[in-house]
Amino acid sequence: MGHTMRSEQAADTRRRQDQIREILTEYGFSAEFADVIAERTGTPYTAGRMLGYLRNCRPRREEDVVDELLGIYEDRDQYVKKQIGKKNTLGSVPGSLTGLFLKGIRIDWDFVEDSYVRRIPALAGLDSLTFSGNLTFFVGENGSGKSTLLEAIAIACGFNPEGGTKNYDFHTYDDYSGLARSLHCIAGPKPQWGFFLRAESFYNVASTAMMKYNDDGRMTDYHSCSHGESFLEFIQQGAEKGLYLLDEPEAALSPQRQLTLLIHLKRMAEAGSQYIIISHSPILLGIPGAKILSFDDGHVHEISYEETESYRITKMFLENREYFLDRLLTETEDEVPQD
Repeated sequence: MGHTMRSEQAADTRRRQDQIREILTEYGFSAEFADVIAERTGTPYTAGRMLGYLRNCRPRREEDVVDELLGIYEDRDQYVKKQIGKKNTLGSVPGSLTGLFLKGIRIDWDFVEDSYVRRIPALAGLDSLTFSGNLTFFVGENGSGKSTLLEAIAIACGFNPEGGTKNYDFHTYDDYSGLARSLHCIAGPKPQWGFFLRAESFYNVASTAMMKYNDDGRMTDYHSCSHGESFLEFIQQGAEKGLYLLDEPEAALSPQRQLTLLIHLKRMAEAGSQYIIISHSPILLGIPGAKILSFDDGHVHEISYEETESYRITKMFLENREYFLDRLLTETEDEVPQD
């Protein structure tokens, strides 16, 4: 039902965007300008507000239209903040979840303007998500929406989008989805510490740590170690009970180091820390008691360790290595054009 409602809202938004284009061109604005303004009114709220403005005020300058659009954005953001406050005070949470720093999330799709987010099946059908344990893994094929959702959660929790703690404010490339703006965190107790870490941007995190937060010179020089060693060191320094978001930490680690990380995660979770982790590692996914949420098959759903693709494919390959290599490489050679 929620999916049907969102489809109707999307159709209504497109209809309003077409009306915006028609009115702007009727008023003498260029088709290119009309397209730019219409595309930036990607929700029923923003499109409806812009339509009302155009019909009532009949603007004649591009500057006036742009100023109004910015004003609509500001009003929208204030409205979202009020809704977050209301939703975070609604209802009670089962006692078993009271110790979690992040108990769940809700998504208000009226304020999601990124068209590509709406085209990700697992996310398009997601209105809310409840976390029921201290260790949660996101799994699924590339492009299934795992990193998009984790990044939005990180931003909504106040972390730097590119990684680090809440104190990190560096930005190398602003290319984040607008999902965070419509994502409401259902918060528990305030964590003492935490960070968001993604393997591909750790170099920038390490550089920021050394340049901005090492005045006394006592911090580990992350650039003097290997990528894997410094990455693991950064994670292990998070020894306080807190909220930690990790995007594919195994990408920087050898199998032996993954086992070291597994021990750290298990001990920290048992001590009260909460982890939400994206992983393809059959080693890390094997942590006892972890909840595994799959983003495959067009929806977010819990699966067992043995049902993960990481476990199944790795197991099949190790048990039938020669067979798989022969089939895969032979099929690849057959596809190569012959002279």
